Amino acid sequence: MSLKRIALILSVLLPALAVLAQNRVHVITIDGVINPASSEFIRSSIEHAEMENAHCLIIRLDTPGGLMESMRDITQNMLNSPLPVVVYVAPSGAHAGSAGVFITLAAHVAAMAPGTNIGAASVVAMGMGADSANATMLKKATNDAVAFIRSIAEERGRNAEWAEKAVTEAASVTAAEALELQVIDFVVSSLDSLLILMDGKVVKTPADSVKLATREAEKQHIEMPWRFKILNVISDPTIAYILFIIGIYGLFFELYNPGAIFPGVIGAISLILAFYAMNTLPVNYAGILLILLAIVLFLLEIKIPSYGVLTIGGVISFVVGSIMLFDPEVPFVKISWEVIITVTAATVLFFVFAVGMGIRAQKKKTVVGREFLAESSAEALEDFSAGKGQVSFEGEIWQAESSEAIRKGDRVKVVKVEGLKLTVKKIVGN
Repeated sequence: MSLKRIALILSVLLPALAVLAQNRVHVITIDGVINPASSEFIRSSIEHAEMENAHCLIIRLDTPGGLMESMRDITQNMLNSPLPVVVYVAPSGAHAGSAGVFITLAAHVAAMAPGTNIGAASVVAMGMGADSANATMLKKATNDAVAFIRSIAEERGRNAEWAEKAVTEAASVTAAEALELQVIDFVVSSLDSLLILMDGKVVKTPADSVKLATREAEKQHIEMPWRFKILNVISDPTIAYILFIIGIYGLFFELYNPGAIFPGVIGAISLILAFYAMNTLPVNYAGILLILLAIVLFLLEIKIPSYGVLTIGGVISFVVGSIMLFDPEVPFVKISWEVIITVTAATVLFFVFAVGMGIRAQKKKTVVGREFLAESSAEALEDFSAGKGQVSFEGEIWQAESSEAIRKGDRVKVVKVEGLKLTVKKIVGN
């Protein structure tokens, strides 16, 4: 085939392929708390859709809210996206709460399924100063959030007055009410219906105005990559809490049993993952200090018997620290009482019994060596043949020899140690 013919075929096929790509929409799902993992997933999805020349990106959203920082990253990427981003709050029963309100308002097209709701975007619900005694700082954070949500609503031509109430009064509305208040563009029962309804709508991107052509668009569902799923899991407060405790277990076990290696490696990895997760969550460092204090008290109880006083203090410190670790006023960063009680009990058992037994074993008198074996007694495990046989000493089996007749079960006395061989004699009065 000649080069001219190949060039002719390509000149026909490439524009056709481009048209096909432009008639495709990418669909992703965000289900759960808004955190750094969901932020990175949305950012990469926008880039991927642009790279593949997709017509738009649709985000199926169901979230109770999330972190302010992650929400700001998402909305910034959406506002500056070169291709249209559509948010569809679905399925029925789903909601766009807290950070989800900002994300929905930032969409080029916002839609909700019947039976969904949107609202309650107070700064407390996004982990901003719920336990702060400084009312000025809380007011400052609220004013900043109000200014931000109003700017988003005005940019997208939505109801800025209601958006402000969502922050200041935690206002929340149903899908039908949101449509009536001009908070969203459509109420639709399915994704296919949304593609039909928004067909022909003109939206504004930083580059230019875009007329949506989605009536016959092909849907391409994009799954969250495994690396984002892992980040999403460890960003859960309960998982971060458990990783933190496992990390402490591992490091202490390694310190009291040098050379075990495995506990130390697991402990180090767990602590690194825990601190990464805590870096993305509203953490109270007084909680961390109280947990560490509790562990110190448990260790002191092992070395300095206090008749349970130090243990009781450790339990109180551990429980209070666990409660304070994450802001209790933020719904999605609470640690359940069941988890706290279970982990506290496991920690007490670990340090008082496991670590305690290890420390006591280290202090125990040596039971192996010439000094200890000499003049000690053992038990014959068999009838001696030709003056040789096996004896049991402190649960260990030794080769022994004797000039006397030794029968199985006889008690013998060690009179000499030569390497791994014992010289024994029968104890009179067996």
